[in-house]
This record gives sequence, C-alpha cells and structure tokens, in this order.
Amino acid sequence: MSLWIWLLIACVLAYAWKLVGYFVPAKFLADPRASRIAGTMTIGLLASLTVVNAVASGQSLAADARLGALAAAAVALAFRAPFLVVVIAGAGTAALLRLLGWN
Repeated sequence: MSLWIWLLIACVLAYAWKLVGYFVPAKFLADPRASRIAGTMTIGLLASLTVVNAVASGQSLAADARLGALAAAAVALAFRAPFLVVVIAGAGTAALLRLLGWN
C-alpha cells in the first residue's frame, strides 16, 4: 500500500475514535478518577511529544540546539518562571547555540 492509503486510514481511524467519545456515558465522565486519568494522560502525551520533537530528526536521533533549548526551558520551569519567559529562554538558548555552531 502507498503512504497515502495509510494516511487516509489513519485519518478515518482518528475521526472514528473521536466519534466514539460521544457514546461514553455521562456517568463515566462524572467520575473523578476518569478526570484525573484524562489529565495525567494529556500531560504524558505532551511530554513525550516534546521529547520526540527535541531529539528526533527524521528516523534518527539528533543532538542539536533543540536539546539545549529544552534544557533551558526545563530550568526556567523549575524556577517557576512565567510561560512567556520559558518560551523566550528556550528560543534564546536555541538561537545562541545555533550561532555558536551547534546544529
């Protein structure tokens, strides 16, 4: 099968999964455990997406300025900086590292 077929299958499955959400009973959604699990899964998915985008380049691993930017953002978060400061720290670190030649 071609890549386009797989892409269309993935789109249909994602849309179908979203439609299944409408059939979940309201009683299940009112349960505090379901809400806690959904929140935890969201954090885990976002963290894994961030890490994959920071260390992957195509189908190989890459150690470039994105790692430094991620580290700088993590440090800013550890110091409880506002979100805008975290973003600026990450972007500034990436720009500085790329200026120094770490691509």
